[in-house]
Amino acid sequence: MSNQPSDAAKIPRQQDNYTPESIAERQAFLLKQTGVTLKHVAHSSVDPATLAGNIENPIGMAQVPIGLAGPILINGEHAAGHFYVPMATTEGTLVASYSRGMRVLSEIGGVTTTVVERYMQRAPVFHFENAREAKEFGAWFDAHLADIRTAAEATTSVGKLSHVEQYGVSRMRFLRFNYTTGDAAGQNMCGKATLAACTWIQKNYPHKSRYTLSGAIDTDKKHSHINTLHSRGARVVAEVVLPKEVMQRVMRVDTKALFAARQVSNVGGMLAGTTNNGLHAANGLAAIFIATGQDAANIAESQAGIVYVDLLDNGDLYWSITLPSVIVASYGGGTGLGSQRECLEIMDCYGDGKALKLAEICAATVLAGELSLASAVLAGDWVESHDRLGRNRP
Repeated sequence: MSNQPSDAAKIPRQQDNYTPESIAERQAFLLKQTGVTLKHVAHSSVDPATLAGNIENPIGMAQVPIGLAGPILINGEHAAGHFYVPMATTEGTLVASYSRGMRVLSEIGGVTTTVVERYMQRAPVFHFENAREAKEFGAWFDAHLADIRTAAEATTSVGKLSHVEQYGVSRMRFLRFNYTTGDAAGQNMCGKATLAACTWIQKNYPHKSRYTLSGAIDTDKKHSHINTLHSRGARVVAEVVLPKEVMQRVMRVDTKALFAARQVSNVGGMLAGTTNNGLHAANGLAAIFIATGQDAANIAESQAGIVYVDLLDNGDLYWSITLPSVIVASYGGGTGLGSQRECLEIMDCYGDGKALKLAEICAATVLAGELSLASAVLAGDWVESHDRLGRNRP
């Protein structure tokens, strides 16, 4: 039977769309429409009643293999000690490669992680008749920031308005509201708070104005240079000094060669216009995001990074990566679902007060992956390891 829909029939819905019966009805509907029996998708240990707020028209669960990388020793402000990191992926060699980097980092005393700041944004734009009016509005806004903050924060028990950036363009005034959001990622929280703030502004600003709730410089689900400069989510730095002897013995590479390779990568990244002068931050972050119930689309922002290395006088190599936009949550969203919560609990990162800890683990994991891949490329192991571990064949 063809797997093309036989007609334009509507997807079945019930008043309670999260019962086993409603899910079974949609599975039967798919069989009729496409001829596909959901032998694997339909199999799940999750109570469908818990899915409300996370998915619409559920038909089952996507099953992604989860591997365990580690241990990795982290010397962080929020993550301290050895951690095992669950990584959901279908890419062979990925977990092995990250574990390899973690082994080196642990052997030399761990990786140091620092959360510089953490904000979430919503960025409305106000429209006026001319640039002079837009400029005058900006001054009025600054004078009334305390009242605007009160209006915004009245919508949330967790979010706090930290500061607001202003950008004048033509006859518009772009406002970038920056919030702290507790242990939630906070996009929806910030949207609701900013709507309340804009409503208060329209009611109290003495002149005519109109606004668009998002003027696009909050850059949801896409990278932007403003995020690299001003941070979106957590701005985290992971850094380490790599001893020359250890790198030669364990990774079979010389630190001078690693340093030289980084210069080549910087030039190549500049030519290509990349948003990350490292190697593959998105690999580790995506695997952790999927395992722990993060919003996977936030990889578009979170993968951005700045690698900085320095060859020391004794031949050791300082290596750091700054991730300016790590958007993670330890509470809310998909983090409370069964397998996702368990993966967070493996790292003691579920619940209140754990979001910054998770952000540091993410950054440390990324550094481990950068170190492993860079060494594999130089040592000639890259293609061989993928051929050995990354082929799904009989």
